[in-house]
Amino acid sequence: MKKVIVAGHICLDITPAFPEAGKKSISEIFLPGKLIETKGVSVSTGGAVANTGLALKFFGADVRLMGKVGNDEFGEMICNILRRYDAGQDMILAENETSSYSVVIALPGIDRIFLHCPGTNNTFISSDIPDELLSEATLMHFGYPPIMRGMYEKDGQESVSLFEKARNRGCATSLDLAAVDPGSEAGKADWGKIIRRLVPLTDFFVPSAEELCYMIDRERFETWQKRAEGRDITEILDPDRDIRPLADMCMDMGCRILLLKCGAAGLYYRTGSAAVLSDIPERLGLDINAWADKEGFEESYEPDRILSGTGAGDTCIAAFLMSMLEGDAPYECIRLAAATGACCVSAYDALSGLKPLNELRDRIKKGWKKRV
Repeated sequence: MKKVIVAGHICLDITPAFPEAGKKSISEIFLPGKLIETKGVSVSTGGAVANTGLALKFFGADVRLMGKVGNDEFGEMICNILRRYDAGQDMILAENETSSYSVVIALPGIDRIFLHCPGTNNTFISSDIPDELLSEATLMHFGYPPIMRGMYEKDGQESVSLFEKARNRGCATSLDLAAVDPGSEAGKADWGKIIRRLVPLTDFFVPSAEELCYMIDRERFETWQKRAEGRDITEILDPDRDIRPLADMCMDMGCRILLLKCGAAGLYYRTGSAAVLSDIPERLGLDINAWADKEGFEESYEPDRILSGTGAGDTCIAAFLMSMLEGDAPYECIRLAAATGACCVSAYDALSGLKPLNELRDRIKKGWKKRV
């Protein structure tokens, strides 16, 4: 079985369960001095390492999870959760550092707000992933460098070093981004330059459209914000007018395989020519001709219920990568990614709503309805 490394950001997610908000906006609900009653709380691991890594393990991948936690109560909780999945053996324990955590404000029908402490993720660097593991792995997926200071400072030099090291050892690479606070140190980094350095070293570039646009086309992002008028930006995006120009920029940077997450609307995908894809490490065993010159937009499937979008993007990436590793054609990988996203939102955490890929295939074959 092909070996996979999922590395990068990991944290503890604390998600209060809110009652149905109706058609209210976030500003109508959260007012100074107001008491808001919740229905309980979900405490789970979060971040790309836990969400994408454990989802890949759920789908049957031979995966190693590599992140950094502090020697504190939150770090102990993170490791205890990973041990339940037999997946905590490669965590790095940092003395005298604070583990990362997020308080996730996930109101039904409204996009999430995160109160986030990066903690130990800020000190993660390329040398934290041993060379010998990269030499054995078929694929390394790295998630959330925008909220990992050591990976984005100095124009992303540690991220560049890691991706160069992986590809030099025959390991294919996958990269996911994350939203940043515009007023933070991360928000002031030159993300256009960092992305331009990383994309040529990335075989599967899988960010959200909103996060990517903020980083490489700020003017376009600001027009999206104006059109959204306070709503979730993904509600107003048009694949031709908004998403394709963003994808054009990525392909011009040397992108090989692009998957753009567009929230509840669905997934946009684009692949390079056979000549471009021929640079993907041979160990992956990708059928270049089957993957070359593909483009499309896959609309989301209708979820059984919507509780939280937490982890939906991470787990749909896991389904996409697992389907690819199993040798599926591009469109099958995309369909399974969209189906997994629809399953994920039916639970408060990233993993409880997941279904095996064969079960998803059967439901799609039986006519699973798309969202309107």
